[in-house]
Amino acid sequence: MELQALKQELSTNSYPGRGIVIGRSADGAYAVTAYFIMGRSENSRNRIFVEDGQGIRTQAFDPAKLSDPSLIIYAPVRVLGNKTIVTNGDQTDTIYDGMDHQMTFEQSLRSREFEPDAPNYTPRISGILHIESGRFNYAMSILKSDHGSPDSCLRYTFAYENPAAGKGRLIHTYMHDGNPLPSFEGEPKPVEIAGDIDAFTQMIWESLDEDNKVSLFVRYIRIADGGYETRIVNKHTGA
Repeated sequence: MELQALKQELSTNSYPGRGIVIGRSADGAYAVTAYFIMGRSENSRNRIFVEDGQGIRTQAFDPAKLSDPSLIIYAPVRVLGNKTIVTNGDQTDTIYDGMDHQMTFEQSLRSREFEPDAPNYTPRISGILHIESGRFNYAMSILKSDHGSPDSCLRYTFAYENPAAGKGRLIHTYMHDGNPLPSFEGEPKPVEIAGDIDAFTQMIWESLDEDNKVSLFVRYIRIADGGYETRIVNKHTGA
């Protein structure tokens, strides 16, 4: 698979759903991750990201309009020591608890499947960044139905050791808009990682469909010492 421009990948897809990007900055100094959410229903669009310790959580922008908290209220990002976990659902907690008890990333997800939101059966996508002794590696996972059948769960894990500068991977829940929504297919897409944290954040946010985008999280983690910077962008700002 050829390296793609992340802007092109996002701007040409009106509804990739929720997405995770992980990679290494162009200067090689930072481990980079981004997580975005989109929504078609009022319930899905009524959300913001808020910081929660070293991670983040979703929150209803207008609590009075929250009709169903299941599948939309969760902690997308948590930190366990030198590991940063990023997912599109409450499996963040499953991974955190499993790895805290010496299980691997893949083993921790064995107890989970795709989301029970028939007929879409939205995939659970997850990522983990591991930084230790000046080295960086990461892994991504997708748990999906077997072409829309809820009877079988397909489990894929992709691991990337010592990723090259300026390169990353993108995985998202849906191939594109539709009814039902078609699940992501194939391995995570190779994409360029360019610019500092502010330029990268702006590029992603501006590339997402204006009507469907909801919130964006971006973090740059220094590989040398684990220090990090975070940016959060919410469509609902309260202004």
